[in-house]
Amino acid sequence: MRIMISADMEGATGVTWAADVEPGTEQWQRFRRMFTGDVNACVAGLVDGGATEVLVNEAHSSQRNLLLEELEPRARLLTGRHKPLSMMQGIDAGMDGVVFLGYHAGAGVDGVLSHTYLPNSITGVWLDGVLASEGRLNAAMAAEHGVPVLLVTGDDLTCVDAEDYAPGARRVAVKECVSRYAAICSPPKHTAAEIFQAAKTGMAMAGRVEPASSSHRIEVEFDATHLAHAAAVIPTVELVGVRRVGFDAPTITEAMKAFKVVTAIASGAVEGAYG
Repeated sequence: MRIMISADMEGATGVTWAADVEPGTEQWQRFRRMFTGDVNACVAGLVDGGATEVLVNEAHSSQRNLLLEELEPRARLLTGRHKPLSMMQGIDAGMDGVVFLGYHAGAGVDGVLSHTYLPNSITGVWLDGVLASEGRLNAAMAAEHGVPVLLVTGDDLTCVDAEDYAPGARRVAVKECVSRYAAICSPPKHTAAEIFQAAKTGMAMAGRVEPASSSHRIEVEFDATHLAHAAAVIPTVELVGVRRVGFDAPTITEAMKAFKVVTAIASGAVEGAYG
């Protein structure tokens, strides 16, 4: 059984603040170890549950956050940026299951460090008319490749979100959201034990399923009009509101590639203190 872990950092054990996940800060160095600890617990649980190969795809910011020298030796690490499928790189390689580790709630809703791709500027993303977190978007891509979601970890609101887009997946809340920048956190020994057990039992769901096949529509709302206008210069992307753009694609893979372009153009259009 070949399993992929898509590992984000905002939903890792103990993380509550921007500096906890911003490369180069003192806090980031501290939380890299907790992040790696969450991943290691997951890898151990997956292998104990029957996984024969585990690929960990780094999915946060620079995508160079996990400590390879401390990684569980039964896993391999896909690290670095500019991967065609980004957070889901590797899902098209015949995987039998995927874990969303360290995930978070989406833009425009409550949750620790909640956002969708951009840390700010985006106030909401909709997939086929449904408000979508990164988890929902990535679950749709997994479904397109016939890969079930086995486990989702993050704060309690991330787990509530996952109940809808991956109802059969195990869920582990490593912290309880108090605000976007505060949470009641469980210590690493506790969260590691929970992640291990959930990963092990989640392997019962592993195995290829019938790939989903359909066209999709994504709409993105920004916090400023000029960001929407900047994104609307992209062919196939249209303004559908004062601060909102939308586009259609024949597959979720193509939709997510277009979404990456939209976020890149919008990010480049942000101007200083005024956004």
